[in-house]
Amino acid sequence: ADGTSISTLCASSQNGPAANTILYHLRTKFEPERLERVANTLLRQDIVELLPEQVEVCADLHLRPYYGDEDDTENLYHSEAKRGTTAFHAYATLYARVKNKPYTLAVRRLEDGDTASSVLAEFFGVLDGLDTEVKAVCLDRGFYDSKCLTLLQAHNYAYVIPIIRWGKTIQQELLEGWSRVIQHDLTGKLDGHSWTVEFPVYIDCTYLNGKYDKHGVARHGYAADAPFIETPRDARYHYAKRFGIESSYRLSEQAIATTTTRDATVRLLYVVVSLLLQNVWRISTTNMWRRPAVAGVASGGGRTKSS
Repeated sequence: ADGTSISTLCASSQNGPAANTILYHLRTKFEPERLERVANTLLRQDIVELLPEQVEVCADLHLRPYYGDEDDTENLYHSEAKRGTTAFHAYATLYARVKNKPYTLAVRRLEDGDTASSVLAEFFGVLDGLDTEVKAVCLDRGFYDSKCLTLLQAHNYAYVIPIIRWGKTIQQELLEGWSRVIQHDLTGKLDGHSWTVEFPVYIDCTYLNGKYDKHGVARHGYAADAPFIETPRDARYHYAKRFGIESSYRLSEQAIATTTTRDATVRLLYVVVSLLLQNVWRISTTNMWRRPAVAGVASGGGRTKSS
């Protein structure tokens, strides 16, 4: 994270491998599928013990812009234009939120042909293998589509997703009125078949009062179906908790190795190392503040129990 090069790190480390050895393995020894399998095993091996009986999980899509040769984008992910490009090094991540701390459970590199629903189905497979119950799923807006909503309902997961303003109906709903709950639907198509998925949308309204130099009413819509969400404010409040996940990714940008390589697998390796470091750091800081109980000492004020 401090910009130290591989060569410098190897030279200053005791009993470390030569820099050329590391560089050789980085350039020739990685298979992306195997790297993902090993990475996800390592990410989960110490986390599963921390998971409570019920856990909230979050999934995010992350697009890192690619500004290189347009003819050299075979292993990249293409999407709508963002920050001056349509090609990205893209990753999907699955987190568990434990005591307001995000722990990475899985990471997935995205390529052309991958869809939000196919990634979500893989992540649900990960959750099915955990010895814990999923309390709720918070997804970023990249997962807002008919297929993902159908998957959520099929698994009977409680969920919260910010909506995208597709279509005149929802656009009009978000232009007028005050906080309320409406019924909405999206139509999906697959292999010549179509279906409609219905779901509640919680519209939360607040006055801007000069925030971001704007005035008037801000309306936020959330597709949500969860027993603990009864009002639009509940939906907005609960989804806001996942901002800790986004700050985690800002942290990962500081912890990730800087590179100019175009090799998508090597870049994935650096992302994995960053996520592993974050998991280890959070586990260690959690254990640091755990104090063993002292026999005969009450939990409050340091007073001893009377005999």
